[in-house]
Amino acid sequence: MGFLDALGFNRLKDGLSKTREVVFDALGKITHLHSTTDDALFEEIEETLIGGDVGVATSTYVVDQVRARVKKDGILNPQKVVSLVKEEVTKLFPVPPSVDPFREEFSEIPHVIMVVGVNGVGKTTTIGKLAYRYRRVGKSVLIAAADTFRAAANEQIEVWTERAGAEILRQVRGADPASVAFDAIRHAQAKRHDIVIVDTAGRLHTKVNLMEELRKVHRVIKKAMPSAPHEVLLVLDATTGQNAIQQARQFTDAVGVTGIALTKLDGTAKGGVVIGIAQTLSIPVRYVGVGEDIGDLLPFDPYAFVEALFITNNNERSAVT
Repeated sequence: MGFLDALGFNRLKDGLSKTREVVFDALGKITHLHSTTDDALFEEIEETLIGGDVGVATSTYVVDQVRARVKKDGILNPQKVVSLVKEEVTKLFPVPPSVDPFREEFSEIPHVIMVVGVNGVGKTTTIGKLAYRYRRVGKSVLIAAADTFRAAANEQIEVWTERAGAEILRQVRGADPASVAFDAIRHAQAKRHDIVIVDTAGRLHTKVNLMEELRKVHRVIKKAMPSAPHEVLLVLDATTGQNAIQQARQFTDAVGVTGIALTKLDGTAKGGVVIGIAQTLSIPVRYVGVGEDIGDLLPFDPYAFVEALFITNNNERSAVT
């Protein structure tokens, strides 16, 4: 089920190893320490989920659902509870697409992706990895270097653009970011590029200034192409845990985020935040970053994600139903 092949699943599993070892392996250990499905068991399960940054509300919801099923079915064996937790977590996610999103055909070109997020979350590397994945399936990509406020921004995005085999449109430092986005879209229309990825600033003098600047870029993109941006992709750092959810709310209020790219899953025990995002926000996780290499951005497959969290060293991948 889902679209990740064996290689992609193994990379996801490896990237989630810290979260799995610290949090979800603990669920199995907890059930072996209890002789029955009592309140103490459910309290420990809830605490463990919260420890993995699933979030208090989401952890409570999952445990309440499991508790109700245990009571309804008269389950007394604690070791059966982990599979119920797995099933309830899976239900939180929408049904994934049946095909790799990088192979989607666009109704019009260029397909414009506006990428937002605070500095330090891995926004530049995510843009480079996105461009690389699209180039691998034969799509032409133009990157608009619209983060014109940060001194190193253009140099960094140029390096990733070259690695991805994409094209870049940039202006001098301090140029109007909205103007860069506008020119990039017009250039892409003239050259028949498939995709425009618009980089944006992640920090100005205040949060208010940042959000106003992003709103301006969004408005000007629409002037260049009324149907654009077709996606507003928010890059979040998984290591920030529940703070990522607060960032998602703020950026959504400003520019209408349509999807999330979650980075640095390979360096944290807080991968459970993906579950919290699924339950508390109506924004789909589109991509997950599981490493530093240019190919380490995977389309998000929720069934594979849950399987990778709950799999043990002695188990092979199985279908999640």
